[in-house]
Amino acid sequence: MRAQNILNADLHCHSVVSDGTLTPEILAERAKANGVELWALTDHDEIGGQHRAAAAAKAQGLHYLTGTEISVTFAGETVHIVGLGFDTDDAEMQQGLRNTRGGREQRAREMAESLAKVGIHGAFEGALKFVGNPELISRTHFARFLVESGVCRETPEVFRKYLTEGKPGYVPHRWATLRDAVTWITQAHGVAVIAHPGRYNFSANEEYALFTEFKAHGGQAVEVVTGSHTPQEYVKYAETAREFGLAASRGSDFHSPGESRTDLGALPFLPGDLTPVWELLSDRIQE
Repeated sequence: MRAQNILNADLHCHSVVSDGTLTPEILAERAKANGVELWALTDHDEIGGQHRAAAAAKAQGLHYLTGTEISVTFAGETVHIVGLGFDTDDAEMQQGLRNTRGGREQRAREMAESLAKVGIHGAFEGALKFVGNPELISRTHFARFLVESGVCRETPEVFRKYLTEGKPGYVPHRWATLRDAVTWITQAHGVAVIAHPGRYNFSANEEYALFTEFKAHGGQAVEVVTGSHTPQEYVKYAETAREFGLAASRGSDFHSPGESRTDLGALPFLPGDLTPVWELLSDRIQE
C-alpha cells in the first residue's frame, strides 16, 4: 500500500453504532466504491463496531485502522479527539469510553425536558428510535426526530434553533479531559488526533493552548483535510501541523448520505510536505 500523501485515506466516519445511519458493512462497501484505500470507523466514544468494521474492510480489500472519536471538555467547549490504530482490547480505554458514554442518557433526558417546555413533546423517545441505546444517544438523534416530526426541515436548522448554547434544547455535558482521551489512546498503542479544529469556537490563545496541551500529553496528529473544513482551513491547519510538529490526518466525518456534505473518499489529498498520520501507524494497519 502506498504511504504517501496521495493515498485516498478516510480516517473519520460514523456508523449506526453511534450517530451514523449506515452499518459498518455498508460503510465499508461505500468506502471501497468511492476509491478509499485506507479506512477507519470512528464512532463517538464507542468501539463496539470495530470488529465488524475490520472484517468488512477485509472482505472489501480495504486496509483498515481501528478508530474512535472521544468527546472532551476543553476551555468550556466540547472538543473531539480521534484515536487511530489502538488495541481495541485495552481495558483502560474500554472503561474510559464506558464512563464517557455514561452521562449521555441523563443529558438526553434533560434535553427532552427542555424541549417539552417549548411545546416539543416526546423528544427523548423520538430520538431513541434513531439509536436504540440510551448510552449512545446524542444531539444528532434529537435533530433527526425534530426533522421527522416536521418541527424543522433539516438537521442544521434544528441545531441552529434548538441544540446549541442558549437555545431551548441545549444541555452541556462534562466529557473526559484532554489528558484522559490522549492517554487512553496512546497507552493502547494508538495515535491521538485533534478532530476538525476549525469547528471549535476558540480564540487564538485558546486554540494555541489546545494544541500545546494536546502535544504535551502525547498527541501526535491533527485533521487538516476534513469534511467540515474550508479550503482556507486546509491551509491554516497545515501550517498549524508544521508549527507544532504534528502529523496530518484526512477524514470526511461522514454520517449519512442525506446529511453529510462530504462523502467517504471525496476529500482533496493532504499537502505534500506534511507527514501523513498513517506513516506513524504503518505497523497497525490491518490488511
